[in-house]
Amino acid sequence: MPRPRIEFVQSQLIPWRALALDGVQPGADARLLSEDRESGARSLVVRYPPGATAPGGALGADDEFLVLDGELTIGGLAYPAMTYAHFPAGFDAGGRSSPNGAIVLEFFSGAPVPAARPVGWDERRLVRHKNLYEVPYTGNFHPEFPPGAGRKMLYQDPLTHDTTWVLGTMPMRWAERSEVHPTVEEMYLLSGEVHGDRGVMRPGAYFWRPPGVPHGPFGTQTGNLYFFRTKGGLLATTYVEPEKPFRWRPPYDAVLPPELEAARGEVQGVAACW
Repeated sequence: MPRPRIEFVQSQLIPWRALALDGVQPGADARLLSEDRESGARSLVVRYPPGATAPGGALGADDEFLVLDGELTIGGLAYPAMTYAHFPAGFDAGGRSSPNGAIVLEFFSGAPVPAARPVGWDERRLVRHKNLYEVPYTGNFHPEFPPGAGRKMLYQDPLTHDTTWVLGTMPMRWAERSEVHPTVEEMYLLSGEVHGDRGVMRPGAYFWRPPGVPHGPFGTQTGNLYFFRTKGGLLATTYVEPEKPFRWRPPYDAVLPPELEAARGEVQGVAACW
């Protein structure tokens, strides 16, 4: 079945468990954020143990990731915290290692297993290495988007127009209207807090929202940094009047599938991003 709506869960409340990641890193464990059980596509927070090594090799699925903590080395390149990459299916990035361990936000377009046969890959779909500190902010990207935010573009698929970016917003900023998109929208909160129609998100908050679902308005007292992905074509935004007006410190009112109900928990008490 397609992925269910998740809005929202604090990923710290999802237990670490062993998952089949032998094509990426034997011995790693992960928090499963969401999964498409038909295609094998999944979103994870992966914990690479100290001393981890893997020989590399091409996968049969895209591997898109952001290092959250620690450092990976892949094909001789160092990937410290806040480094991003997008490896298309069939691309062999080289062996992996992590002498001191790493925590990585990782997205696979299918089951993360070795490619069954050589797969041609499109060089336009490769982002070998991007340091978020070196990616510039762009200005206002929608004429109706409230001022006080900037976007760091990380990737746009040349075939599907699926897009990945980081959004940074200023403190004491809020909106008055809700948004609707024709695409899937997926988010992991890197820092700060977000007050919205489903509660107060803190670092480590995650959602997967299907197309056509009104959401927001949102605000922040501290400022924040979001990691966003959209799937299903070009992102477009329609602004609509909200069902409920914006308010600070709203109660937690999650929409969760049964497999995440145990992680509903007390979101106010989470201590760290990972």
